[in-house]
Amino acid sequence: MLRLFALCAVLVSVNSQDVGINSGRTQKQTLRPSQGKSCNINNYNSFYAGPNKKVENLLVDVKRQLEELQKQVALLTKDNKTNLDGKPRSCVEIFKSGQKISGVYTVDPDGAGAFEVYCDQTTAGGGWTVFQKRQDGSVDFYRDWADYKNGFGNLNGEFWLGLDKINRITNSERYRLRVDMEDTEGKTAYAEYDMFSVTSEKTKYQLSIGTYSGDAGDSLSGHRDAAFSTRDQDNDNNGGISCAVSYKGAWWYTGCHSSNLNGFYYHGKHSSYADGVNWQAWKGYKYSLKRAEMKIRPSSL
Repeated sequence: MLRLFALCAVLVSVNSQDVGINSGRTQKQTLRPSQGKSCNINNYNSFYAGPNKKVENLLVDVKRQLEELQKQVALLTKDNKTNLDGKPRSCVEIFKSGQKISGVYTVDPDGAGAFEVYCDQTTAGGGWTVFQKRQDGSVDFYRDWADYKNGFGNLNGEFWLGLDKINRITNSERYRLRVDMEDTEGKTAYAEYDMFSVTSEKTKYQLSIGTYSGDAGDSLSGHRDAAFSTRDQDNDNNGGISCAVSYKGAWWYTGCHSSNLNGFYYHGKHSSYADGVNWQAWKGYKYSLKRAEMKIRPSSL
């Protein structure tokens, strides 16, 4: 960039010199204010139209170097995935920068403003942005729409990142989803989906999800294209019966669910039906998981 500024200065300097020759007499070129202060490669030919080859060659060389620098800047801009404020876009970029310890970091996925996230830098190659975590029942997840929109909890403990942030992240590029689960005996399972995104609040954070893989069973594909629902905003199209109220949670319900990871934290077996932290394909409707984590990273990895 310093080279670019220096070359612009040369152009301005040359533009102010005696560059016209007519019948052996030097004529000083009169510049308009807009001409002398700009560095526009499209106007080089207007700087000089006489036979002074030395100046002409200088301008041609400067123009060539400027064009080359502009190409380099364009390539750097295309390849650079760090925002102008210096914030990384994702946990993957943080991982690639050498920060390979899981914890709280600051990201700006789309240039619209930075916020803190929890990065899982150890699971399946690292680079995961965690947007939901249940582990001990310390945080109440039976909440209203505004809380799920904006997020709640403690990033170093139990939390929900917020639907607005999830929307921003998953619409900045193509993402995949991983759900890690653990029961009360320490057994673990996972489910992955090769695409995951949510729309904006205007369309109720509608869920898009790709193809399943893993060993926990598929308890999310049935929620594909569903709008998000909370106890105070029923979008589940379930005949006037609120799934969120019935099952003590908030989710992409579709009359009603095969997973309910924001349900009541029972910690293991429970007698009530389908209102716990449930993943039906793995543990059924009467077993509340000890731990559940939902995390995303770019699909390109």
